[in-house]
Amino acid sequence: MVPLNTVKNILKRYTTWIWKVLAPLGPWGVFAIAAVDGSLVGMPIDAVVASYVYNDRPHFLFYVVMASAGSALGSSVMYAVGYFGGETVLRKRISEERFDKIHASFEQHEFWALMFPAMLPPPTPFKLFVLAASAFEMRFTHFLAAVFAGRFVRFFVLAVLTIEFGPQVIHLLGSLVRQHLGWLLAVVAAAVALGLLGWRRRSRRVSPGTPAAEGSSPTKMR
Repeated sequence: MVPLNTVKNILKRYTTWIWKVLAPLGPWGVFAIAAVDGSLVGMPIDAVVASYVYNDRPHFLFYVVMASAGSALGSSVMYAVGYFGGETVLRKRISEERFDKIHASFEQHEFWALMFPAMLPPPTPFKLFVLAASAFEMRFTHFLAAVFAGRFVRFFVLAVLTIEFGPQVIHLLGSLVRQHLGWLLAVVAAAVALGLLGWRRRSRRVSPGTPAAEGSSPTKMR
């Protein structure tokens, strides 16, 4: 086994190297690292966003938006991989049962099927859902919007917690996610189900082509 001190030294050097790369970019560094993280190379994006926010709290919303936009742009690389590779690329990475479940979720409502995973921190396999979105031919503009929306929620919550409790909240959140990932996924699945149910009900109430009764006032949406 690799000694713990060796691992710590490697992580320390890696962190130092990242900040050296980001330093010349100033506040735009958060966009750059989010774009890299969203593509093929995973980066400690939460720690970087938390650090930017904590050191420049009045402009926290700028960093949230930049990180969300960078993540959406970077994810287009994986989108291209899935688009040109098709469903074959996805089937090679997951079981047939899981493939069918993800496919069903995208068939029902593709926006929510991608946005909710985008909200979750690691170890959620977000890139898997990015591949699924492209393999199932989700429109690219809808894809970018879903990733941006999900990441915005994630980074906004992270920024608020960082301002309130400091950057160390990253370690606490990571520990909670690892210990309660099953519950977290269950909550997200329930939220997706409720969202789809509400969307279906609204669709039925506003069904096109239904003639209104003559002389009656339009029904208000509740």
